[in-house]
Amino acid sequence: MQTETAIVEDEKPKASTSARPKVGFVSLGCPKNLVDSEVMMGLLQNAGAELVRDPNEADVLVVNTCSFIESAQQESVNTILEMARHKSEGNAKTLVVAGCLVERFRDEIRRNIPEVDAVVGTGELQKILSASGMASAVASSPFTILQSRAEGDARAEQGRFSRESWDGAISDLPNYLYDEATPRVLATPGYSAYIKIAEGCDHPCSFCIIPQLRGKFRSRRFESVIAEAERLVTDGVREITLIGQDTTCYGEDLGLTEGLALLLEKLAAIPDLRWVRFLYAYPNKITRRLLETIAAHEKICSYIDVPLQHASAGVLKRMKRGGSADIFLKSIEKMRRTIPEVTLRTSFIVGFPGETEAEFSELCEFVKAAEFDWMGAFAYSDQDGAAAFQLGDKLSIREIESRRKHLMKMQQRISRHRKKTMIGKEFDLLLQGTSEESEMLLEGRTQMHAPEIDGKLFVNEFPEETELVPGNFYRCRITEAHDYDLVASII
Repeated sequence: MQTETAIVEDEKPKASTSARPKVGFVSLGCPKNLVDSEVMMGLLQNAGAELVRDPNEADVLVVNTCSFIESAQQESVNTILEMARHKSEGNAKTLVVAGCLVERFRDEIRRNIPEVDAVVGTGELQKILSASGMASAVASSPFTILQSRAEGDARAEQGRFSRESWDGAISDLPNYLYDEATPRVLATPGYSAYIKIAEGCDHPCSFCIIPQLRGKFRSRRFESVIAEAERLVTDGVREITLIGQDTTCYGEDLGLTEGLALLLEKLAAIPDLRWVRFLYAYPNKITRRLLETIAAHEKICSYIDVPLQHASAGVLKRMKRGGSADIFLKSIEKMRRTIPEVTLRTSFIVGFPGETEAEFSELCEFVKAAEFDWMGAFAYSDQDGAAAFQLGDKLSIREIESRRKHLMKMQQRISRHRKKTMIGKEFDLLLQGTSEESEMLLEGRTQMHAPEIDGKLFVNEFPEETELVPGNFYRCRITEAHDYDLVASII
């Protein structure tokens, strides 16, 4: 899980001297959530609000939450409580909670954290205007202004939103989907942006509650995505990452065949766009046409992120996903044959209910055979409302963590080996700027590195006469390789 924070606590409280309401954002979770935050910030700014980084300056604080797994829920609650203290002890007058946690615990949030003035679900982003108290900006809006609640105690309490407090049902599934006309303020560097091409999900994965939190799968109009991409490129964006719960299903609900391949082809034709990639491919949706499209266009990153979740046919069946190690290995071979130097990323869930030692060993053998460039392993987390919650044969937390560490140790060795084969090779590099590790190092990304996900690429040598500008592209040569990170010189 990732955290994108739009506010930084680095200054003393300041009184507001502007008639414009000042709004601070904290965005938790995945890039899909970040886009939702950008849309809400755009709506607020368009209505006259001023966005600020320091929560001590904010009149309104917004926390966009994640609820995918239990640890994400707890992080969301802790962040809400932290922002509640800014309201109780600082200048903030309004606290708004948005996102996935609202879809699960709407009433509990309002009841148990009285500092919260309003809640905004994933399917009602436009409600952020009335929730923030900007009544004059939404006079013609169908949404009503929410009533403020009295301030209360912001002390942290474990288990405020336990699985026992949720009945597993959501009365109205979200159906909101932003378009090219929706205001949006990028929280990413100006040269890189995400575009959400679809929302929701129709897959029945037994470990997941995303369909309940974000509704049924729905694609944005083809023309809408292109129009937004063209506008972003006009504004200086050079890298676009397409996101959705399953980007490979894009366009199916609109009657499009090979919608993602068609979309990528069109985006690759935008003159000033340098890179385009997509995240979250469903295994059986990776078609030959899609692979050939990636291979045919230099601008389309040779990078496929396909979360396989497991390799044992038995576990995959219980996950309601299907597939097997043999099927996946054949698919990987086809990807590597069709796209030279393709970078493959995947993720697995370890400790799914009933996972035997033999099934885990099957997963380990598959990881050895596949040799993924990037891999993540997540401990199974029970989610009330997901079908797997009802399954028996649950593994202990200790056993799950032991298996996760074992799998990641294996991947560490694989990654070290694969990274060493890159020494001496040259790549195009998107420069990001000075590294947080050291002021003596720069950082950048190649096509092998998706934003905020994969290992780092450090630059320790570059021509002294060259003016290096973040957001520009340079040619680099790999000089060192570590377990997950690379070191390069700009040539």
